[in-house]
Amino acid sequence: MTSDKLLVAAIDFGTTYSGYAFSTTAEYKDNPLKIHSNQAWVAGGKSLLSLKTPTCLLLDKNEKLVSFGYEAENTYSDLLMDDKAADYYYFQRFKMKLHQNSDLSKSTKVKDVTGKALNALDVFAKSISALKLHLMGTLENQATGIKPTEIQWVLTVPAIWSDTAKQFMRSAAEQAGIPGNQLKIALEPEAASMYCQHLPLDKLTGAGTGFSVTKKGTKYMVIDLGGGTADITVHEKLEGGKLKELYKASGGACGGTAVDSKFVQSAFIKVVGNPVMTDLAEQFPGSYLDLYREFETVKRTVTPTKEGKVNLTIPIVAINTVMEDSGETFKDALAKSTMSDKVLLLGDKLRIDAKMMKEVFFGEVIKEIVKHLEDILKRRETNGVSILLLVGGFSESPMVQAAIRKAFPDKRVIIPDEAGLSVLKGAVIYGHTPETITSRIIRYSYGARIVPDFNPRKHRNDKKCRIADTDRCLDVFSSFMKAGTSVPLHHKEISGYSTTTPCQTSMMLKIYHSPEESPEYTDDDDCEPLGEMEIEVPDPSNEERSLIVLYEFGDTELKVTAVEEKSKKPCRAEFKLL
Repeated sequence: MTSDKLLVAAIDFGTTYSGYAFSTTAEYKDNPLKIHSNQAWVAGGKSLLSLKTPTCLLLDKNEKLVSFGYEAENTYSDLLMDDKAADYYYFQRFKMKLHQNSDLSKSTKVKDVTGKALNALDVFAKSISALKLHLMGTLENQATGIKPTEIQWVLTVPAIWSDTAKQFMRSAAEQAGIPGNQLKIALEPEAASMYCQHLPLDKLTGAGTGFSVTKKGTKYMVIDLGGGTADITVHEKLEGGKLKELYKASGGACGGTAVDSKFVQSAFIKVVGNPVMTDLAEQFPGSYLDLYREFETVKRTVTPTKEGKVNLTIPIVAINTVMEDSGETFKDALAKSTMSDKVLLLGDKLRIDAKMMKEVFFGEVIKEIVKHLEDILKRRETNGVSILLLVGGFSESPMVQAAIRKAFPDKRVIIPDEAGLSVLKGAVIYGHTPETITSRIIRYSYGARIVPDFNPRKHRNDKKCRIADTDRCLDVFSSFMKAGTSVPLHHKEISGYSTTTPCQTSMMLKIYHSPEESPEYTDDDDCEPLGEMEIEVPDPSNEERSLIVLYEFGDTELKVTAVEEKSKKPCRAEFKLL
């Protein structure tokens, strides 16, 4: 247990919704499920969504925080109606940029709803800061008397995210005022898995009698379906409440917002074209946002037995206005399109064929999820998995639940009450007991780019080069961890590196990763640069210096330390992934 902190505060930063929760160490000892979350995101609201707020950020023209969440939505809506929105930045659904961007850096930009770009790190930091300030206000109101230094912070990220994206989120949190030494990164499906360990049977739909994920030897898959991603991990229950990861985290961009994208693609872009939708977003951002909000509400009502039509209100006046140059209305374009027999327009109501809604909008996304689950369950490592645990907001969809039950009739499909809060509440539990996950599967092979002495028996001739009167080999992948390895928490791998020039003051090693088990060179297919590792060389001299580097695996983030081999003097070592 986190011994030196009196309270754990978790921030679940989601694609569509975000929230925070907390509990004191005393409360956790008494009852791990005694977790507080903000009840007032929607005044008087009793729905699940009131426990979270939309991941929407409003900044003024000076890039200062105006508001976050429902308040940002409402304020921006007022600004649009008052024709004052042009001087503001409004961001939503921007978390997925970290998953989609393979070139992530501190200078990465993210666009607001009208296409205006700001520094992504600043946008994420301001969002985390808004949630942090709200949480601190709640603690103050409750007069807990807990000091900022007595808080253990936890920030959630998808398990399938890259090491770079995780470091980006850590940097954003630190920029938001959360001290790095008080912050833990929690992997979303792991947090949900830990939460479900503590739930009583009557809070687990589909559990039946005699079921318990707390039984030693139980193997189960956690399927975290959020707004942006499907994030999947496989656990085995061990002695003493511990958990072991059986198969590497996997998934993809097939969360709830993928259904929204299918809707816009089929019901609008196929009818009026992409430029019209771009113009709608730029000229009538309020109407554009209303369209997504309306669909977000309507899609929750779709069930496998739904027949006839699904109705939703669309901003028809705004759409027709941006279509004026084409000389036709939305109704004209719809009549001529391939969608005309499946989509009808009556006034400002779009009537969509329920079969199309189920098979096209939901069907293709769900098919992708099911295929991924099938692939994992075929693996030797997942033999004996008997339970599929559905968590995350998108898992609450009856369409998703029915499809997974149908695809896997021999598995027990379990959905916890408040599935959309499993990650948030689990992150609090993780903050109290981060040692619960005793081992993890490494997703990539990791290695440094080195230039060793050239060996004609093992090195390619085209890699030969001359450095300081010595034949060396370029781009050698010096592996310090192999993909697919199961490693215990805090596992350390030791590597040795030597200086290449006299009086070298620091060593900068390029770090690469690959999904392959044994890459040879850093420019092999599938081998990508991860970042750099900088190591200070103590007391530089003309002699060659040897440094011992300890890479720490098995936790949610990569860590590194180093010492000079001869003197055993510690060296400053740092991963620079951004």
